Amino acid sequence: QVQLVESGGGLVQPGGSLRLSCAASGRTFSRYIVAWFRQAPGKEREFVAGISMNADSTYYPDFVKGRFTISRDNAKNTVYLQMNSLKPEDTAVYYCAADTSGVGSIANWSYRFWGQGTQVTVSS
Repeated sequence: QVQLVESGGGLVQPGGSLRLSCAASGRTFSRYIVAWFRQAPGKEREFVAGISMNADSTYYPDFVKGRFTISRDNAKNTVYLQMNSLKPEDTAVYYCAADTSGVGSIANWSYRFWGQGTQVTVSS
């Protein structure tokens, strides 16, 4: 199993940037594919980025493509989500999720392991 802890959320003005981190426990983190999801109040949880085990493949939905970048450092057991050009509609709780297969899956039910989430608020 793997345990995930997100950090880096906060309040940022429109057009600003934030970098979220997802720190994982365990010595086999490199065997997990990882994704970021977000959930705004009253809305369903949605996929925002995914990365393969060795970081050779990344996945984004159109609404964040060119603004968000997912990366990972397996030596540090950490996955990052760099978010630039933030918009008020990016406001949500952001979650890190992981599993051993299904890279790039946009379905939240395909990930067994989840962090507790970190709040991102984009507002002036």
